Amino acid sequence: MSTSTEGSVERPLVEAGMRVRRQVLGDEYVDAALASSDALTEAFQPFMTNYCWGEIWTDQTLPLRERSLLVLAVTGALGRMAEFRIHTRGALRNGITPEELLAVLKQLTVYGGVPAGVSALKVMREVIAEFQTEAAN
Repeated sequence: MSTSTEGSVERPLVEAGMRVRRQVLGDEYVDAALASSDALTEAFQPFMTNYCWGEIWTDQTLPLRERSLLVLAVTGALGRMAEFRIHTRGALRNGITPEELLAVLKQLTVYGGVPAGVSALKVMREVIAEFQTEAAN
């Protein structure tokens, strides 16, 4: 079976990836990421959507909840707080509770280090508060 491609990007994976990307991160975030378009982002966005969201997040082996927990542990341990922020929101959208986030935070602190955990705690608290405020309105 032949799959339509643009360079190394497979269209069906980009489309499936975009659906799950929007489901996890929300339309507002994805639209903002796509809005600042130039030659670099026009080439990068389909690649990233294909590679990350199409190849990994659409794989049915792990549910989205577990993928969210893994991404939080990895991005938090690596100190990638911008990604940690958006994926904390995504985890909440995927049904992860604040108590479950705390369990991830504790484990990432033990295995990733106290500085990473402290930084992650600050971000996590902000995102949970924002998410709860939005849900209440």
